[in-house]
Amino acid sequence: MQKILNIGVLGCANIAKRSVVPAILELQDHLKLAGIASRTLDRAQEFASEFSTSAFDCYQRLLDQPELDAVYVPLPNSLHFEWVEKALLKGLHVLVEKSLACDYEDVKHLNSIAKEKKLALVENFQFRFHSQLQSVLDLISDGTIGELRCFRSSFGFPGLPEPNDIRYQKALGGGALLDTGAYPLKIAQIIMGHDIEVKAANLNFTQDKEVDIWGGAYLKQKNGTMFGETAFGFNHQYQCNLELWGSKGKLSTGRIFTAPPSHVPIIELETQSAKEMISLQPDHHFKNMLVYFCNLIRSGDPQKLDKEYKQNVNQARLIDESKLKANE
Repeated sequence: MQKILNIGVLGCANIAKRSVVPAILELQDHLKLAGIASRTLDRAQEFASEFSTSAFDCYQRLLDQPELDAVYVPLPNSLHFEWVEKALLKGLHVLVEKSLACDYEDVKHLNSIAKEKKLALVENFQFRFHSQLQSVLDLISDGTIGELRCFRSSFGFPGLPEPNDIRYQKALGGGALLDTGAYPLKIAQIIMGHDIEVKAANLNFTQDKEVDIWGGAYLKQKNGTMFGETAFGFNHQYQCNLELWGSKGKLSTGRIFTAPPSHVPIIELETQSAKEMISLQPDHHFKNMLVYFCNLIRSGDPQKLDKEYKQNVNQARLIDESKLKANE
Protein backbone atom coordinates (compact mmCIF):
# COMPACT_ATOMS: atom_id res chain seq x y z
CA MET A 1 0.00 0.00 0.00
CA GLN A 2 1.42 3.40 -0.96
CA LYS A 3 2.20 5.93 1.74
CA ILE A 4 -0.25 8.79 2.14
CA LEU A 5 1.81 11.98 2.33
CA ASN A 6 1.17 14.68 4.89
CA ILE A 7 1.25 18.10 3.24
CA GLY A 8 1.03 21.52 4.85
CA VAL A 9 0.17 24.83 3.19
CA LEU A 10 2.17 27.99 3.89
CA GLY A 11 -0.13 30.90 3.16
CA CYS A 12 -3.78 31.57 2.36
CA ALA A 13 -3.52 32.68 -1.26
CA ASN A 14 -6.53 32.58 -3.55
CA ILE A 15 -5.02 29.86 -5.75
CA ALA A 16 -4.64 27.65 -2.68
CA LYS A 17 -8.22 28.22 -1.60
CA ARG A 18 -9.76 28.00 -5.05
CA SER A 19 -7.78 25.21 -6.69
CA VAL A 20 -4.94 23.44 -4.91
CA VAL A 21 -6.37 22.69 -1.46
CA PRO A 22 -9.69 21.37 -2.88
CA ALA A 23 -7.64 19.12 -5.18
CA ILE A 24 -5.59 17.90 -2.20
CA LEU A 25 -8.79 16.93 -0.40
CA GLU A 26 -9.99 14.98 -3.43
CA LEU A 27 -6.82 12.88 -3.45
CA GLN A 28 -7.22 11.02 -0.17
CA ASP A 29 -5.29 8.03 -1.48
CA HIS A 30 -2.27 10.24 -1.99
CA LEU A 31 -2.39 13.20 0.39
CA LYS A 32 -3.56 14.28 3.82
CA LEU A 33 -3.88 18.00 4.53
CA ALA A 34 -1.84 18.51 7.71
CA GLY A 35 -2.57 22.19 8.28
CA ILE A 36 -2.56 25.73 6.96
CA ALA A 37 -0.32 28.49 8.28
CA SER A 38 -0.69 32.25 8.11
CA ARG A 39 0.96 35.21 9.82
CA THR A 40 -2.15 35.69 11.95
CA LEU A 41 -4.17 33.05 13.76
CA ASP A 42 -7.50 34.58 12.74
CA ARG A 43 -6.61 34.33 9.06
CA ALA A 44 -5.30 30.78 9.46
CA GLN A 45 -8.39 29.68 11.40
CA GLU A 46 -10.76 31.19 8.84
CA PHE A 47 -9.00 29.32 6.04
CA ALA A 48 -8.51 26.07 7.98
CA SER A 49 -12.14 25.90 9.13
CA GLU A 50 -13.30 25.86 5.52
CA PHE A 51 -11.20 22.75 4.86
CA SER A 52 -11.46 21.03 8.26
CA THR A 53 -7.76 21.13 9.04
CA SER A 54 -5.42 22.60 11.65
CA ALA A 55 -4.50 26.28 11.79
CA PHE A 56 -1.03 27.63 12.54
CA ASP A 57 -0.24 31.29 13.23
CA CYS A 58 3.40 30.86 12.20
CA TYR A 59 4.92 29.29 9.08
CA GLN A 60 7.78 27.82 11.09
CA ARG A 61 5.42 26.09 13.52
CA LEU A 62 3.87 24.21 10.64
CA LEU A 63 7.29 23.25 9.27
CA ASP A 64 8.20 21.87 12.70
CA GLN A 65 5.34 19.35 12.73
CA PRO A 66 7.04 15.92 13.06
CA GLU A 67 4.75 14.01 10.70
CA LEU A 68 5.01 16.48 7.81
CA ASP A 69 6.34 15.15 4.47
CA ALA A 70 5.86 18.12 2.15
CA VAL A 71 4.66 21.70 1.90
CA TYR A 72 2.86 23.75 -0.71
CA VAL A 73 4.06 27.37 -0.81
CA PRO A 74 1.64 29.90 -2.37
CA LEU A 75 3.20 32.93 -0.63
CA PRO A 76 4.12 36.20 -2.39
CA ASN A 77 7.15 35.74 -4.66
CA SER A 78 9.43 37.71 -2.32
CA LEU A 79 8.86 35.15 0.46
CA HIS A 80 9.45 32.05 -1.64
CA PHE A 81 13.21 31.89 -1.19
CA GLU A 82 13.16 32.14 2.60
CA TRP A 83 10.43 29.58 3.20
CA VAL A 84 11.35 27.14 0.45
CA GLU A 85 14.90 27.11 1.82
CA LYS A 86 13.67 26.52 5.37
CA ALA A 87 11.40 23.71 4.22
CA LEU A 88 14.17 22.00 2.26
CA LEU A 89 16.59 22.29 5.17
CA LYS A 90 13.95 20.56 7.32
CA GLY A 91 13.99 17.69 4.82
CA LEU A 92 10.58 18.52 3.35
CA HIS A 93 9.55 18.17 -0.28
CA VAL A 94 8.27 21.41 -1.80
CA LEU A 95 5.61 22.39 -4.30
CA VAL A 96 5.90 26.14 -4.85
CA GLU A 97 3.88 28.63 -6.85
CA LYS A 98 5.53 30.30 -9.76
CA SER A 99 7.82 32.08 -9.81
CA LEU A 100 10.08 29.94 -7.63
CA ALA A 101 12.13 32.96 -6.50
CA CYS A 102 12.77 36.52 -7.62
CA ASP A 103 16.48 36.05 -8.34
CA TYR A 104 18.30 33.63 -10.64
CA GLU A 105 21.07 32.93 -8.11
CA ASP A 106 18.47 32.21 -5.42
CA VAL A 107 16.79 29.66 -7.68
CA LYS A 108 20.11 27.92 -8.33
CA HIS A 109 20.80 27.84 -4.59
CA LEU A 110 17.43 26.29 -3.73
CA ASN A 111 17.81 23.60 -6.36
CA SER A 112 21.32 22.78 -5.14
CA ILE A 113 19.89 22.17 -1.65
CA ALA A 114 17.08 20.02 -3.04
CA LYS A 115 19.55 18.01 -5.11
CA GLU A 116 21.90 17.48 -2.18
CA LYS A 117 19.04 16.27 0.01
CA LYS A 118 17.30 14.34 -2.81
CA LEU A 119 14.06 16.24 -2.32
CA ALA A 120 11.34 17.06 -4.81
CA LEU A 121 11.21 20.75 -5.69
CA VAL A 122 8.44 21.41 -8.18
CA GLU A 123 7.31 24.77 -9.52
CA ASN A 124 3.55 24.70 -9.91
CA PHE A 125 2.95 25.07 -13.63
CA GLN A 126 -0.09 22.83 -13.49
CA PHE A 127 -0.79 23.11 -17.23
CA ARG A 128 2.15 20.74 -17.79
CA PHE A 129 -0.12 17.95 -16.60
CA HIS A 130 -3.24 18.68 -18.65
CA SER A 131 -4.04 16.27 -21.47
CA GLN A 132 -4.56 19.31 -23.71
CA LEU A 133 -0.80 19.90 -23.74
CA GLN A 134 -0.11 16.23 -24.44
CA SER A 135 -2.48 16.37 -27.41
CA VAL A 136 -0.54 19.32 -28.79
CA LEU A 137 2.76 17.47 -28.33
CA ASP A 138 1.33 14.40 -30.06
CA LEU A 139 0.35 16.47 -33.10
CA ILE A 140 3.87 17.86 -33.22
CA SER A 141 5.57 14.48 -32.90
CA ASP A 142 3.45 12.76 -35.57
CA GLY A 143 4.41 15.41 -38.12
CA THR A 144 0.89 16.73 -38.66
CA ILE A 145 2.09 20.32 -39.04
CA GLY A 146 5.55 19.42 -40.33
CA GLU A 147 8.77 21.00 -39.11
CA LEU A 148 8.11 23.61 -36.45
CA ARG A 149 9.10 27.11 -37.50
CA CYS A 150 7.39 29.56 -35.15
CA PHE A 151 5.99 29.51 -31.62
CA ARG A 152 3.66 32.13 -30.14
CA SER A 153 2.00 32.29 -26.75
CA SER A 154 0.15 35.02 -24.86
CA PHE A 155 -1.20 35.23 -21.34
CA GLY A 156 -2.85 38.35 -19.97
CA PHE A 157 -5.98 39.45 -18.21
CA PRO A 158 -7.87 42.60 -17.15
CA GLY A 159 -6.81 44.76 -14.22
CA LEU A 160 -6.32 43.10 -10.84
CA PRO A 161 -9.30 43.41 -8.48
CA GLU A 162 -7.54 45.41 -5.76
CA PRO A 163 -5.20 48.39 -6.30
CA ASN A 164 -2.94 47.05 -3.51
CA ASP A 165 -2.84 43.50 -4.93
CA ILE A 166 0.52 41.87 -4.14
CA ARG A 167 1.24 41.56 -7.87
CA TYR A 168 1.40 45.36 -8.04
CA GLN A 169 3.94 45.57 -5.20
CA LYS A 170 7.65 45.56 -5.99
CA ALA A 171 8.66 44.64 -2.43
CA LEU A 172 6.57 41.46 -2.66
CA GLY A 173 8.04 40.32 -5.97
CA GLY A 174 5.19 41.62 -8.09
CA GLY A 175 5.11 42.40 -11.77
CA ALA A 176 3.73 40.78 -14.89
CA LEU A 177 6.93 38.97 -15.89
CA LEU A 178 7.09 36.89 -12.71
CA ASP A 179 3.35 36.26 -12.85
CA THR A 180 1.76 36.02 -16.29
CA GLY A 181 5.04 36.14 -18.21
CA ALA A 182 6.31 33.00 -16.51
CA TYR A 183 3.69 30.83 -18.25
CA PRO A 184 4.57 31.44 -21.92
CA LEU A 185 8.27 31.23 -21.03
CA LYS A 186 7.65 27.83 -19.47
CA ILE A 187 5.71 26.43 -22.40
CA ALA A 188 8.33 27.83 -24.79
CA GLN A 189 10.84 25.41 -23.26
CA ILE A 190 8.45 22.50 -23.59
CA ILE A 191 7.91 23.25 -27.28
CA MET A 192 11.31 24.63 -28.33
CA GLY A 193 13.60 22.80 -25.91
CA HIS A 194 15.72 24.16 -23.07
CA ASP A 195 18.53 25.27 -25.38
CA ILE A 196 16.92 28.63 -26.12
CA GLU A 197 17.80 32.21 -25.28
CA VAL A 198 16.04 35.55 -25.01
CA LYS A 199 17.23 37.73 -27.88
CA ALA A 200 15.00 40.73 -27.11
CA ALA A 201 12.45 41.70 -24.49
CA ASN A 202 10.18 44.55 -23.50
CA LEU A 203 8.84 45.37 -20.03
CA ASN A 204 6.43 48.27 -19.66
CA PHE A 205 5.65 50.27 -16.54
CA THR A 206 2.96 52.82 -15.71
CA GLN A 207 3.38 56.00 -13.70
CA ASP A 208 1.31 54.76 -10.76
CA LYS A 209 2.97 51.33 -10.37
CA GLU A 210 6.51 50.25 -9.42
CA VAL A 211 6.34 46.97 -11.32
CA ASP A 212 6.13 45.92 -14.95
CA ILE A 213 2.53 45.75 -16.12
CA TRP A 214 2.96 44.16 -19.53
CA GLY A 215 5.66 42.98 -21.89
CA GLY A 216 6.96 40.35 -24.23
CA ALA A 217 10.04 38.45 -25.35
CA TYR A 218 11.60 37.12 -28.54
CA LEU A 219 13.20 33.69 -28.14
CA LYS A 220 15.47 31.69 -30.42
CA GLN A 221 16.99 28.24 -30.36
CA LYS A 222 20.76 28.39 -29.86
CA ASN A 223 21.37 25.45 -32.19
CA GLY A 224 18.28 25.52 -34.34
CA THR A 225 16.19 27.77 -36.54
CA MET A 226 12.96 27.91 -34.59
CA PHE A 227 11.99 31.19 -32.91
CA GLY A 228 9.26 32.15 -30.48
CA GLU A 229 7.31 35.18 -29.37
CA THR A 230 5.67 35.65 -25.97
CA ALA A 231 3.34 38.38 -24.75
CA PHE A 232 1.92 38.87 -21.26
CA GLY A 233 0.45 41.38 -18.90
CA PHE A 234 -2.08 42.77 -16.48
CA ASN A 235 -4.73 45.33 -17.49
CA HIS A 236 -5.18 43.47 -20.78
CA GLN A 237 -7.97 42.02 -22.81
CA TYR A 238 -7.92 38.37 -21.78
CA GLN A 239 -5.56 36.10 -23.72
CA CYS A 240 -4.42 32.58 -22.87
CA ASN A 241 -3.27 30.83 -26.00
CA LEU A 242 -0.69 28.86 -27.90
CA GLU A 243 -0.01 28.96 -31.63
CA LEU A 244 2.43 26.74 -33.52
CA TRP A 245 3.28 27.28 -37.18
CA GLY A 246 5.02 24.54 -39.10
CA SER A 247 6.10 23.75 -42.64
CA LYS A 248 2.85 21.83 -43.35
CA GLY A 249 0.29 23.47 -41.12
CA LYS A 250 -0.61 25.46 -38.06
CA LEU A 251 -2.35 24.68 -34.79
CA SER A 252 -3.71 26.93 -32.10
CA THR A 253 -5.55 26.41 -28.85
CA GLY A 254 -6.97 28.53 -26.03
CA ARG A 255 -7.10 28.26 -22.24
CA ILE A 256 -3.79 26.42 -22.46
CA PHE A 257 -2.73 27.58 -18.97
CA THR A 258 -6.03 27.92 -17.14
CA ALA A 259 -8.49 25.24 -18.28
CA PRO A 260 -10.93 24.48 -15.42
CA PRO A 261 -12.00 20.85 -14.86
CA SER A 262 -15.22 21.27 -16.87
CA HIS A 263 -13.60 23.00 -19.84
CA VAL A 264 -13.61 21.21 -23.20
CA PRO A 265 -10.38 22.29 -24.92
CA ILE A 266 -10.41 22.78 -28.67
CA ILE A 267 -7.42 22.60 -30.98
CA GLU A 268 -7.79 24.43 -34.28
CA LEU A 269 -5.73 22.59 -36.88
CA GLU A 270 -5.02 24.02 -40.33
CA THR A 271 -3.22 22.31 -43.19
CA GLN A 272 -3.09 23.02 -46.92
CA SER A 273 -5.99 20.66 -47.51
CA ALA A 274 -8.28 21.17 -44.53
CA LYS A 275 -9.24 23.06 -41.41
CA GLU A 276 -10.33 21.01 -38.43
CA MET A 277 -11.63 21.75 -34.93
CA ILE A 278 -10.53 18.98 -32.55
CA SER A 279 -12.53 18.74 -29.32
CA LEU A 280 -10.64 17.22 -26.40
CA GLN A 281 -11.74 15.71 -23.11
CA PRO A 282 -11.93 17.87 -19.97
CA ASP A 283 -9.15 17.26 -17.48
CA HIS A 284 -8.10 18.33 -13.97
CA HIS A 285 -4.54 19.57 -14.18
CA PHE A 286 -4.30 20.47 -10.47
CA LYS A 287 -5.10 16.91 -9.43
CA ASN A 288 -2.78 15.53 -12.11
CA MET A 289 0.02 17.79 -10.91
CA LEU A 290 -0.44 16.72 -7.29
CA VAL A 291 -0.41 13.03 -8.22
CA TYR A 292 2.81 13.65 -10.17
CA PHE A 293 4.31 15.41 -7.14
CA CYS A 294 3.38 12.49 -4.87
CA ASN A 295 4.77 9.88 -7.26
CA LEU A 296 7.99 11.86 -7.61
CA ILE A 297 8.39 11.90 -3.84
CA ARG A 298 7.62 8.21 -3.48
CA SER A 299 9.92 7.08 -6.27
CA GLY A 300 12.83 9.35 -5.40
CA ASP A 301 14.01 8.73 -8.96
CA PRO A 302 17.26 10.73 -9.31
CA GLN A 303 16.75 11.32 -13.03
CA LYS A 304 13.21 12.63 -12.59
CA LEU A 305 14.25 14.81 -9.65
CA ASP A 306 17.17 16.18 -11.64
CA LYS A 307 14.87 16.94 -14.56
CA GLU A 308 12.79 19.17 -12.27
CA TYR A 309 15.88 20.93 -10.90
CA LYS A 310 17.11 21.68 -14.42
CA GLN A 311 13.66 22.94 -15.47
CA ASN A 312 13.53 25.25 -12.47
CA VAL A 313 16.94 26.75 -13.13
CA ASN A 314 16.36 27.14 -16.86
CA GLN A 315 13.07 28.93 -16.20
CA ALA A 316 14.83 31.38 -13.87
CA ARG A 317 17.56 31.93 -16.46
CA LEU A 318 15.03 32.95 -19.10
CA ILE A 319 13.30 35.31 -16.68
CA ASP A 320 16.68 36.84 -15.84
CA GLU A 321 17.56 37.20 -19.53
CA SER A 322 14.20 38.86 -20.15
CA LYS A 323 14.95 41.46 -17.47
CA LEU A 324 18.42 42.10 -18.84
CA LYS A 325 17.30 42.43 -22.46
CA ALA A 326 14.46 44.75 -21.47
CA ASN A 327 16.98 47.08 -19.83
CA GLU A 328 19.34 47.26 -22.80
